[in-house]
Amino acid sequence: MQHFSKTALTASLTLAAVLVGASASAQVAGTFSARAGVTHIAPQVTSGNLSTPSFPGTTVDVGSASALTGGLNYMVTDHWAVDLPVGLPFKHNFYGDGAIAGTGKLGETKVVPATLFAQYRFGEANAQFRPYLGLGVTYSRFFKNRSTAALTAVTGGNPANPTTASIDNKWGLTPQVGFVWNFNERWFVDAAYYKSFLKTTTHLSSGQSIHIKLNPNVLAVGIGYRF
Repeated sequence: MQHFSKTALTASLTLAAVLVGASASAQVAGTFSARAGVTHIAPQVTSGNLSTPSFPGTTVDVGSASALTGGLNYMVTDHWAVDLPVGLPFKHNFYGDGAIAGTGKLGETKVVPATLFAQYRFGEANAQFRPYLGLGVTYSRFFKNRSTAALTAVTGGNPANPTTASIDNKWGLTPQVGFVWNFNERWFVDAAYYKSFLKTTTHLSSGQSIHIKLNPNVLAVGIGYRF
Protein backbone atom coordinates (compact mmCIF):
# COMPACT_ATOMS: atom_id res chain seq x y z
CA MET A 1 0.00 0.00 0.00
CA GLN A 2 2.86 2.36 0.85
CA HIS A 3 4.57 1.48 -2.44
CA PHE A 4 1.31 2.23 -4.28
CA SER A 5 1.00 5.61 -2.54
CA LYS A 6 4.57 6.54 -3.50
CA THR A 7 3.90 5.47 -7.09
CA ALA A 8 0.66 7.49 -7.23
CA LEU A 9 2.37 10.54 -5.73
CA THR A 10 5.23 10.26 -8.24
CA ALA A 11 2.76 9.95 -11.12
CA SER A 12 0.75 12.94 -9.87
CA LEU A 13 3.85 15.10 -9.56
CA THR A 14 5.00 14.06 -13.03
CA LEU A 15 1.58 14.89 -14.51
CA ALA A 16 1.54 18.28 -12.74
CA ALA A 17 5.01 19.06 -14.06
CA VAL A 18 3.91 18.17 -17.60
CA LEU A 19 0.80 20.36 -17.34
CA VAL A 20 2.74 23.31 -15.92
CA GLY A 21 5.38 22.89 -18.61
CA ALA A 22 2.69 22.81 -21.30
CA SER A 23 1.04 25.93 -19.89
CA ALA A 24 4.34 27.78 -19.70
CA SER A 25 5.49 26.78 -23.15
CA ALA A 26 2.14 27.86 -24.61
CA GLN A 27 2.97 31.58 -24.29
CA VAL A 28 6.71 31.80 -24.74
CA ALA A 29 8.82 33.17 -27.59
CA GLY A 30 8.02 31.56 -30.92
CA THR A 31 4.34 30.98 -30.14
CA PHE A 32 1.87 31.66 -32.96
CA SER A 33 -1.88 32.19 -32.40
CA ALA A 34 -5.02 33.12 -34.36
CA ARG A 35 -8.36 34.49 -33.20
CA ALA A 36 -11.85 35.28 -34.49
CA GLY A 37 -14.42 37.71 -33.12
CA VAL A 38 -15.97 41.11 -33.68
CA THR A 39 -14.76 44.73 -33.73
CA HIS A 40 -16.76 47.94 -33.22
CA ILE A 41 -15.49 51.28 -34.54
CA ALA A 42 -17.01 54.51 -33.20
CA PRO A 43 -15.62 57.66 -34.91
CA GLN A 44 -15.18 60.72 -32.67
CA VAL A 45 -15.73 63.23 -35.44
CA THR A 46 -14.44 66.75 -35.69
CA SER A 47 -15.56 68.09 -39.04
CA GLY A 48 -14.27 71.05 -40.97
CA ASN A 49 -16.58 73.20 -43.08
CA LEU A 50 -17.49 72.23 -46.60
CA SER A 51 -15.51 74.46 -48.96
CA THR A 52 -17.31 77.14 -50.95
CA PRO A 53 -19.81 77.44 -52.37
CA SER A 54 -21.75 76.23 -49.32
CA PHE A 55 -23.73 77.45 -46.33
CA PRO A 56 -21.50 78.62 -43.43
CA GLY A 57 -21.00 75.86 -40.88
CA THR A 58 -21.80 73.01 -43.28
CA THR A 59 -20.26 69.98 -41.55
CA VAL A 60 -20.74 66.21 -41.41
CA ASP A 61 -20.93 63.41 -38.89
CA VAL A 62 -19.93 59.75 -39.33
CA GLY A 63 -21.77 56.75 -37.91
CA SER A 64 -20.32 53.75 -36.06
CA ALA A 65 -19.85 50.33 -37.62
CA SER A 66 -19.16 46.73 -36.56
CA ALA A 67 -17.68 43.81 -38.49
CA LEU A 68 -16.49 40.25 -38.09
CA THR A 69 -12.77 40.35 -37.45
CA GLY A 70 -9.88 38.30 -36.13
CA GLY A 71 -6.15 38.48 -35.89
CA LEU A 72 -2.76 36.80 -36.04
CA ASN A 73 -0.21 37.05 -33.25
CA TYR A 74 3.42 36.01 -32.91
CA MET A 75 5.40 36.09 -29.64
CA VAL A 76 8.85 37.44 -30.50
CA THR A 77 9.96 37.03 -26.87
CA ASP A 78 8.11 35.96 -23.71
CA HIS A 79 6.85 39.56 -23.42
CA TRP A 80 7.04 41.20 -26.85
CA ALA A 81 4.58 40.28 -29.60
CA VAL A 82 3.66 41.34 -33.13
CA ASP A 83 -0.09 41.46 -33.78
CA LEU A 84 -2.00 41.83 -37.05
CA PRO A 85 -5.80 42.34 -36.86
CA VAL A 86 -7.70 41.09 -39.93
CA GLY A 87 -11.36 41.10 -40.89
CA LEU A 88 -14.18 42.17 -43.16
CA PRO A 89 -14.53 45.82 -44.28
CA PHE A 90 -16.45 48.30 -42.11
CA LYS A 91 -19.32 50.29 -43.64
CA HIS A 92 -19.77 53.84 -42.30
CA ASN A 93 -22.58 56.26 -43.09
CA PHE A 94 -22.08 60.02 -43.43
CA TYR A 95 -24.76 62.43 -42.17
CA GLY A 96 -25.37 66.14 -42.47
CA ASP A 97 -24.41 68.20 -39.41
CA GLY A 98 -24.07 71.84 -38.41
CA ALA A 99 -25.93 74.06 -40.90
CA ILE A 100 -27.30 70.99 -42.70
CA ALA A 101 -28.22 68.92 -39.63
CA GLY A 102 -31.44 67.06 -40.34
CA THR A 103 -30.72 66.44 -44.01
CA GLY A 104 -30.10 62.80 -43.17
CA LYS A 105 -27.69 60.41 -44.83
CA LEU A 106 -25.34 62.00 -47.34
CA GLY A 107 -23.41 58.89 -48.32
CA GLU A 108 -21.54 55.82 -47.21
CA THR A 109 -18.12 54.28 -47.54
CA LYS A 110 -16.37 51.03 -46.82
CA VAL A 111 -13.00 51.04 -45.10
CA VAL A 112 -10.31 48.50 -44.32
CA PRO A 113 -8.15 49.78 -41.44
CA ALA A 114 -4.97 47.71 -41.79
CA THR A 115 -2.95 47.91 -38.56
CA LEU A 116 0.27 46.30 -37.37
CA PHE A 117 0.86 46.37 -33.61
CA ALA A 118 3.91 45.90 -31.43
CA GLN A 119 2.67 44.67 -28.02
CA TYR A 120 4.25 44.29 -24.60
CA ARG A 121 2.60 41.62 -22.44
CA PHE A 122 2.91 41.85 -18.67
CA GLY A 123 3.22 38.96 -16.24
CA GLU A 124 4.86 35.58 -16.53
CA ALA A 125 4.68 33.52 -19.72
CA ASN A 126 2.49 30.89 -18.00
CA ALA A 127 0.09 33.42 -16.38
CA GLN A 128 -3.62 32.89 -16.97
CA PHE A 129 -4.29 36.63 -17.20
CA ARG A 130 -1.91 38.84 -19.18
CA PRO A 131 -2.64 42.53 -19.77
CA TYR A 132 -0.78 44.27 -22.57
CA LEU A 133 -0.02 47.62 -24.14
CA GLY A 134 0.39 48.07 -27.86
CA LEU A 135 1.34 50.70 -30.39
CA GLY A 136 0.49 50.33 -34.05
CA VAL A 137 0.47 52.06 -37.40
CA THR A 138 -2.83 52.04 -39.32
CA TYR A 139 -3.41 52.49 -43.03
CA SER A 140 -7.09 53.19 -43.74
CA ARG A 141 -8.24 52.43 -47.27
CA PHE A 142 -11.64 53.84 -48.26
CA PHE A 143 -13.55 52.35 -51.19
CA LYS A 144 -17.06 51.86 -52.62
CA ASN A 145 -18.01 55.44 -51.78
CA ARG A 146 -21.68 56.10 -52.47
CA SER A 147 -23.62 59.37 -52.29
CA THR A 148 -27.32 60.14 -51.87
CA ALA A 149 -29.79 62.57 -53.37
CA ALA A 150 -29.46 64.62 -50.19
CA LEU A 151 -25.77 65.28 -50.91
CA THR A 152 -26.61 66.20 -54.50
CA ALA A 153 -29.21 68.69 -53.29
CA VAL A 154 -26.91 70.26 -50.68
CA THR A 155 -24.12 70.76 -53.21
CA GLY A 156 -26.29 72.17 -56.01
CA GLY A 157 -26.35 69.11 -58.24
CA ASN A 158 -29.33 67.53 -59.96
CA PRO A 159 -30.53 63.98 -60.74
CA ALA A 160 -28.96 64.16 -64.20
CA ASN A 161 -25.62 65.18 -62.69
CA PRO A 162 -25.45 63.74 -59.14
CA THR A 163 -22.64 64.66 -56.77
CA THR A 164 -20.17 61.86 -56.09
CA ALA A 165 -17.45 61.61 -53.46
CA SER A 166 -13.99 60.15 -52.95
CA ILE A 167 -12.04 59.87 -49.68
CA ASP A 168 -8.27 60.04 -49.26
CA ASN A 169 -6.57 56.93 -47.90
CA LYS A 170 -4.51 57.85 -44.84
CA TRP A 171 -1.97 56.65 -42.27
CA GLY A 172 -2.52 57.06 -38.52
CA LEU A 173 -0.95 56.16 -35.18
CA THR A 174 -2.90 53.69 -33.00
CA PRO A 175 -2.15 53.08 -29.29
CA GLN A 176 -3.80 50.03 -27.70
CA VAL A 177 -4.56 48.46 -24.30
CA GLY A 178 -5.94 44.97 -23.78
CA PHE A 179 -5.67 41.60 -22.11
CA VAL A 180 -5.49 37.90 -22.83
CA TRP A 181 -7.33 35.44 -20.57
CA ASN A 182 -6.13 31.88 -21.08
CA PHE A 183 -8.71 29.11 -20.60
CA ASN A 184 -5.93 26.54 -20.98
CA GLU A 185 -2.63 26.21 -22.84
CA ARG A 186 -4.42 26.44 -26.23
CA TRP A 187 -7.65 28.45 -25.97
CA PHE A 188 -7.97 32.07 -24.86
CA VAL A 189 -10.05 35.24 -25.10
CA ASP A 190 -8.45 38.47 -26.30
CA ALA A 191 -10.09 41.86 -25.66
CA ALA A 192 -8.68 45.27 -26.56
CA TYR A 193 -9.48 48.96 -26.76
CA TYR A 194 -7.54 51.20 -29.11
CA LYS A 195 -7.72 54.66 -30.57
CA SER A 196 -6.66 55.53 -34.09
CA PHE A 197 -5.58 59.12 -34.68
CA LEU A 198 -6.85 59.56 -38.21
CA LYS A 199 -7.87 62.50 -40.34
CA THR A 200 -8.75 62.55 -44.00
CA THR A 201 -10.31 64.68 -46.74
CA THR A 202 -13.43 64.00 -48.77
CA HIS A 203 -13.47 65.37 -52.32
CA LEU A 204 -16.75 65.97 -54.18
CA SER A 205 -17.32 65.95 -57.90
CA SER A 206 -18.75 69.48 -57.47
CA GLY A 207 -15.19 70.68 -56.77
CA GLN A 208 -15.82 71.08 -53.04
CA SER A 209 -13.96 69.30 -50.26
CA ILE A 210 -14.20 68.80 -46.51
CA HIS A 211 -11.55 67.87 -43.95
CA ILE A 212 -12.64 65.35 -41.30
CA LYS A 213 -10.86 64.24 -38.14
CA LEU A 214 -12.22 60.75 -37.36
CA ASN A 215 -10.13 59.58 -34.35
CA PRO A 216 -12.29 56.47 -33.72
CA ASN A 217 -12.60 54.53 -30.50
CA VAL A 218 -12.23 50.83 -31.26
CA LEU A 219 -13.35 47.81 -29.21
CA ALA A 220 -12.30 44.31 -30.30
CA VAL A 221 -12.93 40.90 -28.71
CA GLY A 222 -12.11 37.45 -30.01
CA ILE A 223 -11.69 33.81 -29.12
CA GLY A 224 -8.26 32.46 -30.05
CA TYR A 225 -6.29 29.28 -30.47
CA ARG A 226 -2.58 28.98 -29.81
CA PHE A 227 -0.51 26.64 -32.02
